[in-house]
Amino acid sequence: MSATSSGTSWWRALFGGAESSLRESIEDVLDETQGETADFSDEERHMLKNLLGFRDVRLDDVMVPRADIDAVEADIGLRDLLALFSECGHSRMPVFRETLDQPIGMVHVKDVLSAVQSSLDQAGANMEAIDLAPLVRPVLFVPPSMPAMELLVKMQATRGHMALVIDEYGGTDGLVTIEDLIEEIVGEIEDEHDEEEELLRPLNEDGHWRAHARLPLSDMEEALSVNLASVEGYDDIDTLGGLVFAKAGRVPERGEMIAHDMGEGRALEFIIHDGDARRIKQLDVRLVSRGPKPSRKGKAG
Repeated sequence: MSATSSGTSWWRALFGGAESSLRESIEDVLDETQGETADFSDEERHMLKNLLGFRDVRLDDVMVPRADIDAVEADIGLRDLLALFSECGHSRMPVFRETLDQPIGMVHVKDVLSAVQSSLDQAGANMEAIDLAPLVRPVLFVPPSMPAMELLVKMQATRGHMALVIDEYGGTDGLVTIEDLIEEIVGEIEDEHDEEEELLRPLNEDGHWRAHARLPLSDMEEALSVNLASVEGYDDIDTLGGLVFAKAGRVPERGEMIAHDMGEGRALEFIIHDGDARRIKQLDVRLVSRGPKPSRKGKAG
């Protein structure tokens, strides 16, 4: 599509039909310009689609489940608290009494370190005597059906970074941080304390690999001894997830297979191992041989 026709599509989509909402018009334009480098890169297109779909995301779609929550009891000792912060790598953790169904707030590692510093400044102070209660900050309590957008706005207004998801019976169902919400739009965010994940590992000796969507294409090319330079229209794609998203023209479903013919009787097969409606997370990659189709010979008369 030329620049002129592309501009015409933008104008027609945005202003041509009174029956179409602006949201639908933008979605149509993103679909129409799929594969064109002049308008949006695939990463930009993916992010815009995530943003448009963000209003339909609920907290039970993004929350950390109860079983995976790192939390501390209100009567925990200082040494154990510091050890837990060091082990889990979080800067904030919920505080509870007896069980996680009785949360009282959250504690921030900066407040703990400030209390330790104050204690060290006092001659003969005993750090074990530091009381956790004054360090507990309020935490938001929200229902699992709450729209993610609503919580994000609330967090901005209250300067809160953590919310506990409470079910209809008053029990703790999960946890949501502001980072979880932002990741729904921009993709996964990692910091220095996140464990480095192996982005590509062989599953067997038959050319079958497990790969993360963030895997750089150059690393996959080197590991599998393939060349993707011939993939037309994908010059601005850097990751495996971006390549598969571009080839499919949408976010493929879990278990779906997207194939790419490498020529010379070889093909790459990408099978979605893990993902959701907004992004690809992990894929199985197979380099397979595709021999010539057998010819059909008629019977001799």
